[in-house]
Amino acid sequence: MPDDAAVARDAAEAEAAFSHPAVKPDATAAYGEHPDQVVDFYAPRGGPGTERERSAPLVVLLHGGAWRAPYDRQHITPFADFLARRGFAVANVEYRRGSSIPAQGGAGPVAGRWPETFDDVAAVFDALPALVRDALPSADPRRTVVTGHSAGGHLALWAAARHVLPADAPWHTDRPAPLRGVVSLAPIADFRVAEELGVCGGASAQFLGGDDKFEERLPYADPAALLPTGIATTVVQGRTDITVPYAVAEAYADAAARAGEVVGLTLLEDVGHFPLIDPAADACAVVAEEIAQLAF
Repeated sequence: MPDDAAVARDAAEAEAAFSHPAVKPDATAAYGEHPDQVVDFYAPRGGPGTERERSAPLVVLLHGGAWRAPYDRQHITPFADFLARRGFAVANVEYRRGSSIPAQGGAGPVAGRWPETFDDVAAVFDALPALVRDALPSADPRRTVVTGHSAGGHLALWAAARHVLPADAPWHTDRPAPLRGVVSLAPIADFRVAEELGVCGGASAQFLGGDDKFEERLPYADPAALLPTGIATTVVQGRTDITVPYAVAEAYADAAARAGEVVGLTLLEDVGHFPLIDPAADACAVVAEEIAQLAF
């Protein structure tokens, strides 16, 4: 269990990250009929992309919140704006998350919706080329980097691994996604280790439908089981993160190594879970640089 000082620091970091006002997008587009099937677009506002190029690299952003309904894309809009001000075109994705679904158990918001959360992530990536052409003409989809935070970090890794999903998965693709890479921020990247550590109150097992479905659905959902991808991947993680401890990221990197793939792992000293998406934090600049290394 984290000590009182660690809990207090985590709370302070969360408060700081969530203190920034939401930033309105330049455009919004739907990729389905459900109200949550939308993408907000942020045009590049400066930085190396707009100075050196006619078009800017595209960052596809997936928010966290343990795949639970109370946490939507609004909390990550300051980070989307931060990236736009660094010269990136940004697509901030919303997707269906878990509410009080009886089949998944629990009286409060549960983690994720099976299969709808994965349906949405697959659908938005399939729809993005056309949506970007219409809503964000300054973006260069040939230079796409996917990033996500926490549960969104999991979805970023999963989206880049659809070609290695089991062949009977409805989200399986025949070839890798045309991505420059993935920068995953404090991701729930290894479901077994996450469950051992009790990450987000057992969110991983809840997402997969509970203990009875965990083993059956793990090969379709767990990034640590979907390797190697052949896509450049970096995980950025704070060493003092008590929300998703860095042991989860290390387990994913180890699984990649066993599969014959090298995954970059950037561990930041004295950094917890939330500074990675806090525009006022030094860690956020590190994240932007990791994205730039893949995109530019």
